[in-house]
Parts: sequence; C-alpha cells; structure tokens
Amino acid sequence: MSTDLAQEACDRYEIADTLHRYAFGLDHGDADSLASALTENCLFDFRPAGRKLGIDFPRLTGRQAIVDALLPLLGPLDTSHAASNMQIEISGDSAALYAYVMSQHFMPRQGSLRGSEYALLMNRYDCELVRDGQKWRFTRVMIDNAWAQGDPEILNALATHRALTTKSKPPK
Repeated sequence: MSTDLAQEACDRYEIADTLHRYAFGLDHGDADSLASALTENCLFDFRPAGRKLGIDFPRLTGRQAIVDALLPLLGPLDTSHAASNMQIEISGDSAALYAYVMSQHFMPRQGSLRGSEYALLMNRYDCELVRDGQKWRFTRVMIDNAWAQGDPEILNALATHRALTTKSKPPK
C-alpha cells in the first residue's frame, strides 16, 4: 500500500492549523477563527480539567454554543495559548490529535504588570477531527489538566464579576 506523502504532509499541517485557529480565536476574541476550527455539532469537554482546577464548566455541544461560552469567558482576559508535542493519527477522512496546550490568563490589561494575579495551565488535549474539503475541523475536544500555577480561580473571577455587574444594572 503506497502512501501519498504530500497529502499526508498537507493533512498534518492542516490538522495542526486547526488547533492554531482554535487558539488564535481564543487569544484574540475572534469568533470566526474559533468557529472555523469546529464542526457544527462539535463536543467540547473541559470537565476533566475543571474538576482538577475547581472550575465548574459544562460539557458543550455545537459550534455556536462553544463560541458563545468560550469567547465571553476568555476574550476579555489577557490570554495566550501555545501548543506543543502534537501527535497526529490520520485514518482516511478522520483523525486524532493529542497535544499539550499551555495557556496563560491574566485579568484584563493586567498581563504586563509585575505581580499580577494569573493562572498558568498546562492542559492535555485529546481531540477528534474530520476532513472538510482541504481543512480539518474538531468533532470532539476533551481537555484535562496536567498541572497549574497561579490561581485558576481567575477564570471564575471574571465570570462572577460579569454576572454581578449584569445583575446590578437597572433595566432600561
């Protein structure tokens, strides 16, 4: 059985690019980039990491639900994601991706200030993808935490602050 090395190289690049589009979307609050990495019925599961970090986050199903939940949570934070150690297994038009993703989170406009509160997370990603033309998209993203530094509560702090701010505003 011969393997088309050029196609395999292209697929590997596009699969890695899926993770990079996802990370770019989170880091820049770019809904189009984030959505481009997900299938319409993608399953997003942060619960394994959340349990370890004390963050109650629901399992999400569907591209729009994922974008609508993640961007308001992470978008305002000074956030950066870096992916490494990608292992890719391709089988026809489906693939598995295993990677480490380090994410740094600071409260808005606090990332460059010395002594700022932060959360530095090293998460394990276990993902399934499907080919969509030349691009690949996630059908499942499961995230588990390998280790953390700082205070992961920073992620909850912004959500709590927003909820309280929204509730305290008088209706118009």
